[in-house]
Amino acid sequence: MPAQSGLTRIGVFYDGNYFLHVSNYYNYSHERRSRISISGLHAFIRRQVAEEEGVNERLCQIVDAHYFRGRLNAHEANQRGNQLFYDRLFDDILMSEGVVTHYLPVKTYQGYRQEKGIDVWLALEAFELAQYKKFDVVVLITSDGDYVPLIRKLNTLGSRIMVLSWDFEFLNEQGEKQVTRTSQDLLEEVSYPVGMHALIDDRSRRNDTVIQNLFVKQQSRPAFTAATANGSNYDGDYLNGNGYNNAYQVNDEPNYNVADDVDDDPEGRKISTIRSLKTGYGFVNYPPNNLFFHYTSLLDTDFNELQVDDEVEFSIGHNAEGKDIAVDVRLLRP
Repeated sequence: MPAQSGLTRIGVFYDGNYFLHVSNYYNYSHERRSRISISGLHAFIRRQVAEEEGVNERLCQIVDAHYFRGRLNAHEANQRGNQLFYDRLFDDILMSEGVVTHYLPVKTYQGYRQEKGIDVWLALEAFELAQYKKFDVVVLITSDGDYVPLIRKLNTLGSRIMVLSWDFEFLNEQGEKQVTRTSQDLLEEVSYPVGMHALIDDRSRRNDTVIQNLFVKQQSRPAFTAATANGSNYDGDYLNGNGYNNAYQVNDEPNYNVADDVDDDPEGRKISTIRSLKTGYGFVNYPPNNLFFHYTSLLDTDFNELQVDDEVEFSIGHNAEGKDIAVDVRLLRP
């Protein structure tokens, strides 16, 4: 039941890497072609809590919001072009919405950058703050079953738990199908499980203002708009081992136009044109076959800016099966 004061106090806790993963999906691989809006998400949370608790939405308030994520150090971010700017810009967005940020340095294990300890920190902060501030509803933005012990502990305090989660599929930077699914153990423990993907894709709710406002409004698209609108754009090789399942390898589309020219620059970079664009990935003309590239391989360019026949420069990399792919792809602007 709501607090005796009549105010339903809400605490929101973001698994930051998961949230960025979801936001990237909607920006690059979903028909929405836009990032998740923090302000829009908070408005959705207030309405959803009001519906679930059976109270007036005006009396449902987010009194605390916290964002947890591993982050590159300044030196590494500076080597990634405008990454420091993106990080600072997203910090500004979180700050404007009253979200407290919690960062730990990303560590390198077996050649991959990984978060270590951020989930433990989220759990500790959520439990401690729920004890102190007596949240009526704790909202977790995650899909990870590792948070089941936290949910059980929060239940002992009398807090109801809402989980916002997304299930979807997409292609990674190696052309492999990745599947994101929410832990069933997690969903079975919470008071209010909310499948966000189903609500967003529900055709009957397409005119619902609250659903529409979940996404950053798209106006004209100057350079870096999607990358800077609501978070950074470096999840491709940033984390590995995050539980997304590989399903199959996409074969490069055949290139029948073997006469297309591919130029080399003095540093060994290739220059060619984009042959086709899909949802979050594309193919570059490179006889005798096209080269696959993923949006996370772009440098100083947003995927949504690209058009077929655009000229790009790139390097040759290899996927897990040793096949050639285009990496470090940069749009050559007029």
